Amino acid sequence: MDLGLLAKTDGTLINVATVLLGSLAGVLLRNRLSIRMQKIIVQGVGLVTLFIGLSMAAALKQGGAGAIDGVILGLLALVVGGLLGEALLLEDRLEQLGDMLKRRFRGGGGFTEGFVAASLLFCIGPMTLIGSINNGLIGDANLLLVKSTLDGLSSLALAASFGPGVAASALVVLLYQGGLSLAAGSLAAALPDPASDPRVLLVTGVGGLMILGLGINLLELTRIRVASFLPALLLAPLFWTLAKVLS
Repeated sequence: MDLGLLAKTDGTLINVATVLLGSLAGVLLRNRLSIRMQKIIVQGVGLVTLFIGLSMAAALKQGGAGAIDGVILGLLALVVGGLLGEALLLEDRLEQLGDMLKRRFRGGGGFTEGFVAASLLFCIGPMTLIGSINNGLIGDANLLLVKSTLDGLSSLALAASFGPGVAASALVVLLYQGGLSLAAGSLAAALPDPASDPRVLLVTGVGGLMILGLGINLLELTRIRVASFLPALLLAPLFWTLAKVLS
């Protein structure tokens, strides 16, 4: 089935729209809320983010290869990926992008924090990968529509606290998620059943741990450089393949 560009990316375009609309509503709401109310909204999002991260991280148990447990593979991916991310200064570069957008759009305080938090929250997770593959391969945008609803609500809550920087994350969603949809043909050849593929489950589990880190940041328990762990998402299936060959 030969799908057109719109049919392959309509889920992403709707997702971008809900992020922008949610962010706009959050910014308008922000001016009516006290600092205490803004803080409690972020704490609510942080708690839910922790729950999402824990739910996703449980997939590590199903991401093993041979005798090597998925938790071990996830740990290796995080450690090596984190070291690589620090060497590449990924966290700093993402913050620099946020600062550049802040200057371009004259954003206020919290712009960069909102941009980084929203970009990571909206782009890490199984719905992004599986939804994008389904949308790009067979034109099925249902999973991305569910994600769009969740992202819209989250963007409203985040923008009510951090401001318009959350809306800037729509650009990251467009490029990353849209790119996955357009590349769905080659991805599907390697992942005929992505929902149950152990490599996808391992990536989901590693992503869940990163989402946990994001939740900890939102709750201000400590500061975890979540973006530095992004290479782990690429290394996880590579380590799974190596473990499978060696087992």
